[in-house]
Amino acid sequence: MQQPKNLNRLLRALSRQGLDVSYDDRVYSICLNSSLKENWQDASSTTENSESVSFTMENWQDASSTTAENSENVGARKNWQNTSSITTENSENLSAITAEVLLPEGFPVEAKALKQLANLAKVRHPQGGCVCRACATPDFHPGDAGVAIGSIVQTDKMVIPAAVGSDINCGMRLHVADLSIAQFLSQRDRFVELMKGDYFFGTRDVSMTAKTARAMFQHGIPGWLDGMLDRAIGSAANADFEQLAQECDSLRDSFASRTFLGGSMNGDVKWAPEELVPNDGTVRDGGLATIGGGNHFVEIQVVEEVVDRATAYTWGIRSGQIAFMIHSGSRNVGKYIGGMWRDRACDAWPKTLKYPESGLFPLSVEANPELVRGYLQAEATAANYGFVNRLLLAELLRLRLRQVFGDIEAPLVYDLPHNITLAEGGGWVTRKGACPAHSGQPVIVPGSMGAPSYLLVGLGNDRFLRSASHGAGRARSRFDMSRKGVDKSNAALGLTGIDCITLREERRIEEAPAAYKPIQPVIDVQVEAQMVGIVAKMKPVLTFKA
Repeated sequence: MQQPKNLNRLLRALSRQGLDVSYDDRVYSICLNSSLKENWQDASSTTENSESVSFTMENWQDASSTTAENSENVGARKNWQNTSSITTENSENLSAITAEVLLPEGFPVEAKALKQLANLAKVRHPQGGCVCRACATPDFHPGDAGVAIGSIVQTDKMVIPAAVGSDINCGMRLHVADLSIAQFLSQRDRFVELMKGDYFFGTRDVSMTAKTARAMFQHGIPGWLDGMLDRAIGSAANADFEQLAQECDSLRDSFASRTFLGGSMNGDVKWAPEELVPNDGTVRDGGLATIGGGNHFVEIQVVEEVVDRATAYTWGIRSGQIAFMIHSGSRNVGKYIGGMWRDRACDAWPKTLKYPESGLFPLSVEANPELVRGYLQAEATAANYGFVNRLLLAELLRLRLRQVFGDIEAPLVYDLPHNITLAEGGGWVTRKGACPAHSGQPVIVPGSMGAPSYLLVGLGNDRFLRSASHGAGRARSRFDMSRKGVDKSNAALGLTGIDCITLREERRIEEAPAAYKPIQPVIDVQVEAQMVGIVAKMKPVLTFKA
């Protein structure tokens, strides 16, 4: 494989920024070259904790690939041994984990993103806990909160709340409908007006009983379903609850449910915003069934090409179908819980030690097991809300499809998260802007509103921690897209011929195709790396942006 042009010059430039980087066949290996002694100089002042400060990897065994049924028990298994405590003489022995970044040829190598990944890879807790593995997917780019988008880390004896952030269980949901593009376009205007009411003008009614709301936070989709079956109110009262239940827990050939983890994690209502979990009465949550800002969207697509016919047949995918894809998360609930635990992790840092320069504060199982349990439970609470948010966004759309086009099934293909911490391989794997891609599991990777999206099948690649990208990645920041003097013509923005439904012109500009990297190289490099296989390709028809 040909090396990138000016590679040596690039590596020298990165070295001057404190990064040791090497390149081999589209994979950049990265770690910090600055002395770790400076960051850990206060560790030796706490003798009672010094034995658990440093870790060295003794043995690593690859486990078998996974399906959704057993994903919590698979991954790379590891044995770690404590080494001597850090002192002035031996601090150089604490080596940083080398992270790997898979990038297509010709893609920019962003020093800020590499530095963020290198900082994440070196996170350790002085009282026990470390990052074992770190890598990044090809949509890799800098994150606003100090963690690069596309980062994946495997941790032992600790979790890192900031590595997930506040957009907890941001994820993708994909449905297909036996409706041709000609049929859809014949009623496009009527359908769009109905959806604008639901998504933008608040004509939707997603009210539920207090009992249902509490069950949703506690148990996710199954809890919400049970509550609605007991007493269905609001727009969702017209839903096909039998279909929703089947999509949540029905067994299929290669994965256990059409929703990752069945749309349910071990949450607890105590972590939910108080106003959303009253003891009785009706809950009317203005944030539920909303798309959200940024890169979130709801998009109508057409299945343009089926590549893996056998898998597509199993999943109910056929060329020419209409598809609808949803990208959203836990909205304000995620912000509330993510912000709460960012502060709690900071407050729990040992008072005798200086703060990590990266600003990333881990929680240690050995030092604060109750905080680790609390964070995972709180994250699961927000994740449960995110699963139901996507379900309701889809159900509103499915109800409108039936209103306009008649009795259409529009089954769910799959729903999966990007921003989540999951138990894998005896520790935890945290994905930030990256999808789980276990063996046989569906993976949904969107392009921009002017580029195709892909339905893929995961191959369980252990080198990249059984993960795949969650998109193409931004090429230009939202600030850059919206600043004065930038050519905002449709041609320059790549918006010619794009059907974008939004009430905010700035959103259309910030999320224009020109803001994103090309999707095809991102897909190709992951296929060649045996992370995923292509099942089908979808072409955008129209996109809703809030």
